[in-house]
Amino acid sequence: MKVLPALLCLAVGLLHAADVSFPKHAIATVHPLATQAGMQAFEKGGNAIDAAIAAGLTLGVVDGHNSGIGGGCFFVIHAADGTVTCIDGREMAPAKAHRDMYLINGKLDDEASKTGALASGVPGYLKACAAAQTKHGKLKLADVLLPAADIAEKGFPLDEVYARKLAATAAKLAKFPAAAAIFLKDDKPLEKGQNLVQTDLAATYRAVAEKGVAWFYEGEFAAKTEEWMKANGGITTAADYANYQAPEREAIRSKYRGYDLITMPPPSSGGVHVAQILNIIEHFPIRHFRASSRIHVITEAMKLAFADRAHWLGDPDFAKVPRGLVDPAYAAELAKKIDLDHTTQVSGHGMPPHWEGDVFGKHTTFLCTADAEGNWVALNQTINTGFGSKVVVPGTGVLLNNEMDDFAVQPGIPNAFKLVGAEANAVAPGKRPLSSMSPTIVLKDGKPVIVTGAAGGPTIITQALLLITHIIDDGMLPVEALAEPRFHHQWNPTELKIEKAFGEGTLTRVKALGHKLAETTTFGACQAIFFDQEKKLFFPANDPRVPGKADGK
Repeated sequence: MKVLPALLCLAVGLLHAADVSFPKHAIATVHPLATQAGMQAFEKGGNAIDAAIAAGLTLGVVDGHNSGIGGGCFFVIHAADGTVTCIDGREMAPAKAHRDMYLINGKLDDEASKTGALASGVPGYLKACAAAQTKHGKLKLADVLLPAADIAEKGFPLDEVYARKLAATAAKLAKFPAAAAIFLKDDKPLEKGQNLVQTDLAATYRAVAEKGVAWFYEGEFAAKTEEWMKANGGITTAADYANYQAPEREAIRSKYRGYDLITMPPPSSGGVHVAQILNIIEHFPIRHFRASSRIHVITEAMKLAFADRAHWLGDPDFAKVPRGLVDPAYAAELAKKIDLDHTTQVSGHGMPPHWEGDVFGKHTTFLCTADAEGNWVALNQTINTGFGSKVVVPGTGVLLNNEMDDFAVQPGIPNAFKLVGAEANAVAPGKRPLSSMSPTIVLKDGKPVIVTGAAGGPTIITQALLLITHIIDDGMLPVEALAEPRFHHQWNPTELKIEKAFGEGTLTRVKALGHKLAETTTFGACQAIFFDQEKKLFFPANDPRVPGKADGK
């Protein structure tokens, strides 16, 4: 299934990127300045955890339409001593949130969950960063905050991706004065090459560096947020911020063709379904299939998993999410439903074993780091759709997320990504919305060899699993694997999103198997690092679809 040139030719210099490797440490992000920040953290004596946090905080400045301290995150960490830590920095619904909060006179106001004062959950990003660095880092939070603050204050030129997303969102940002003052000039969005200066965000970063995350969750930021919410019809209070916790959760552990996977548990649906889909396709020799057959089998597995997602997945503190979803025996049953000659309709969710008792206790960005000591980090962070709720808390420069739309605002009603959910993901006070973020670390013989994850709503799940199959099944390095075209099916709607780079012949054969195609030129952004155990070298790679950067030493 080699269609490498179709995408490699789009990235200058990428043809030789497979030769780039590093013995000491590595990093891959979606923005060169974030990668540079991670490298600087390494140079200061930090490890992979410090580098990941430095890069993530910088992304909150230079890639702020995707993520930031007004949003949330998931950390999957493999520490040098073998300890595995999963930190849940997912946003939480305010205490006054309720199941029918978006029903107005019996009619759903689905825009309220996407834009404005009712769209935001309580951000978890800073609490999670502080927890990760305290447990596994070598540097202090201030060491990685202050360089990002300097970038925010001095400004940086917008790249094409940022400028395009800003133009698409400008009309909604204009409704909120504090946001318009930052992102618009003379009522028009900043354009590619223009400098984006964020002095208030710089001041916020410096306040957190000096006073700690308590300033954000229990001090001035929380108070300013409550003040704005009261004036604009919101329900989030300073008490909601003070009550936020970023708990550790038990990792999902699974296997694929002799490799061990460590990935994020609920409220991530990503970890569950990366593992579930890989469990299903392990029953098929996909490396020997022609491209159309391989696409078909993996698509059928995606449909089965996403049907389960719609019914079973939610915050494990509120919903019984069955561990049986990642049971190999359950995957074997699902695999039998796949017809190699034609697509099969999936009418609804399956029934995993022990579903009553054995349970688990989006526009996004992903970055990964690794070092020779054995520290590996997979970090997904998000504010949900582009520029989140479009709300900037006045005087802080912080864009608030619109993560409330990741709940099933009403069971069966699609969200911004056309995903549906059931009661397990209904709105409730203090609850965390379901996420597709899929930070994953893969081990061979007990040692990490792959770290990956992605951005792009529900395609996060499918991008991550495709990357894993290309490395494990096809023996590709990350730069090759990331250049391969992608496809995605989420059960509902009943269409296969697929990149045109596969070529007309393959697309025609896939159609002949019964799939309804939604052809696209590109989607998502995936990063990865591979470690060659024999050569003792890291091979990092960023997605050629976005202007990111992979680096190391």
